[in-house]
This record gives sequence, structure tokens and C-alpha cells, in this order.
Amino acid sequence: MSTRWLNSPVGGLRIHASAGLITAIEFDAEPVGCPRRDPLLDQAERQLTEYFASERTEFDLPLAKDGTEFQVKVWNELRKIPYGETVSYADIAKRLGYDPSVSRAVGVANGANRLSIVVPCHRVVGADGTLTGYSGGIERKQVLLSLENPGLF
Repeated sequence: MSTRWLNSPVGGLRIHASAGLITAIEFDAEPVGCPRRDPLLDQAERQLTEYFASERTEFDLPLAKDGTEFQVKVWNELRKIPYGETVSYADIAKRLGYDPSVSRAVGVANGANRLSIVVPCHRVVGADGTLTGYSGGIERKQVLLSLENPGLF
């Protein structure tokens, strides 16, 4: 496993990679050690830096999909939410062919996403359009959404 620390507008991020896949992006990371040359982590760092500079709206990284079948379906759907837009948990449930009452399970799957930002779980909001739960904290969610669409929140 390789890791890379990145300073960002939402604080320190630690990017993890293993077997040619990005496996996790963690918030609240502190810099540790000296970064080693790793083409995949270089690519991830470049793409995240471009995203934070408003120069990138989509990510093209090989991602690990370690989760249940339902979680992977939700995470794949999250990647379809356009940059700068939001949808509700019920919208995700409906898009996947489920009753909107499955929105709570969508929220749980959203919270289990280990690839924050790249798999944009921050683009999911409450049914009334308000900012709701985010594993990185509501403040980070607001920063990410404001970065993508300055007039949104």
C-alpha cells in the first residue's frame, strides 16, 4: 500500500493506493514522511489539485470498489451526478429502481464511501435541498459544493 498527503481547501487529505487502485481518500490527515514516487498517486494528486483549482470537473482514476453490491451501485450512481449539481438520497434510490423509502439505505451507503471527492457523495443533499450528513463534516461539504457552484450554498 502507498499513501500520499495533499494539502487542500478542505484540509489535509491522505490518498491511499494498492494494487493499481485508489483505495481511500481520508480527511484530517497530517503529513507523514517523504512522498515516494508513485505514478498512480502522482495522477491522483494532480487530478485533485486540478479539481480544487476549478480546472477539473470529472476524475479519471482507477478506483477500488470494496463494498456490498448495493453500496457499489450507489457509488456508481454518485459518479453520474454532474459537477456543480446536487440530488437527494431519494433521487438516488429512484435512479437505481428502488422506492424512495430506500433513501436511508442510500445514505448509509453514501457514508461508507471511502473515496470522498472523487466519488462525489458531497453532491447528495436532503429531500428539501438542505445539507445533511457528510463523513467529512457539513462544513467540508459546503466548501466542496461552493467550489463547484459558487451560488449554490
